[in-house]
Amino acid sequence: MASTYTSNIGVEKIGTGEQAGAWGTTTNNNFDIIDRAINGVAAITLSGTTHTLTTSDGTLSEGGHKVLVLGGSPSGTNTITISPNDQDKMYFVHNNSGQTATFTQGSGDNVSVPNGSKTLIFADGAGSGATVTDLLDGPSIGGAKLTSTAAELNIVDGSTSAGTTAVAAGDGIVTNDGGTMRQTTAATFSTYFNQNLVEAKSPITVSGTTTVTPSGATSVYQPLTVSSGSQTVRVAVTNLVAGQYVVIDKTTNSNSMTIDWTNNGDVTSNGISLGSSAELGIGIFNGTGFSFTETVKF
Repeated sequence: MASTYTSNIGVEKIGTGEQAGAWGTTTNNNFDIIDRAINGVAAITLSGTTHTLTTSDGTLSEGGHKVLVLGGSPSGTNTITISPNDQDKMYFVHNNSGQTATFTQGSGDNVSVPNGSKTLIFADGAGSGATVTDLLDGPSIGGAKLTSTAAELNIVDGSTSAGTTAVAAGDGIVTNDGGTMRQTTAATFSTYFNQNLVEAKSPITVSGTTTVTPSGATSVYQPLTVSSGSQTVRVAVTNLVAGQYVVIDKTTNSNSMTIDWTNNGDVTSNGISLGSSAELGIGIFNGTGFSFTETVKF
């Protein structure tokens, strides 16, 4: 009985009673074929625009390698035909040829590997209609196929190229929501920033010394009325950062008041006085105190 060969890598299966005294040579050659199929790396020199990647039965052949490193100087896109077309093949490909390499096995789909790219391809060995598939094209996570382009992924990875595309209300912005990455519209961010740009406090009536305290590191607008006589309003600067401001809006044309600035309860400035007219007191915080204050009548 003559030898036969395995379907995909061409390992020789010695027939019963065959190759007396030559088993060692054939067996060692088979182990070399298997070793090449598991971890073999082939440096393939491409030229012109075509190349045939062949696996021959019982022979250490180029197509029997697991990893294909493409080099050479092809004159353009190089079409690599996997032969024979009835063998299943899976190759790790690293294309350093300077041109795109297109893998084909039959009339089905092909895979093009751009220069400088790495991928994993599968040839289904379906004969004349064989298809080659890029197993790393459009990977899926949790059942959802990723469709990002290389350029988009580079932006996420930290590209230094910044464009001037206008931002629209419906554009998405990626944000970290307590450890979960989410996409939120620019309009939502705008609303948040506008709401937190100035803390608009509820109107108060001042009777006796009253302290206005920013809830966080935001500028403050405080409307108020003075109940009688002359009262004192103290503005706590504890939560403020440099550049933020406080507006004290005395909304009535009666009584008077003094505005002091305080830090942790200690009065650091005796501030300004607002008369009996409706006025504004404005303070710009410089990091330790208020560097500019004025009154505006209206």
